[in-house]
Amino acid sequence: MAGTTKLTKPEIAALRVTLLAEREELRSQLTTIEEDTFSASQTDMTGDSGVDDESADAGTTTFEREKELSIENNVRDLLQKIERALARMVDGSYGICEFCGKPIEKARIKALPYVDMCIADAKAQSRR
Repeated sequence: MAGTTKLTKPEIAALRVTLLAEREELRSQLTTIEEDTFSASQTDMTGDSGVDDESADAGTTTFEREKELSIENNVRDLLQKIERALARMVDGSYGICEFCGKPIEKARIKALPYVDMCIADAKAQSRR
């Protein structure tokens, strides 16, 4: 299969830089999300919403909170994937599929540097 040779040290170093930058961006986003959530919670507790709760659209409020929670969960999940990828770089297993033990396709890992499975195993997992 084309592109399944093991990553070189310079390739791993470049991907490490990418992962570190992405990790910092995600941490920044998470801080912003947490601050916004705290701010909204404080407004709810003090009743300073500026809108009469009886006239507010409860469905819209619920939808917005669920959307914010979903975004926060996605950011946390991606951060965990990045942390695991960085740990695999340290232990020498980066770029190797966790299921079959073969090198992950270079195009795949360059597009998604935090992946831990080759395309075939990722497809098989998604069917389960």
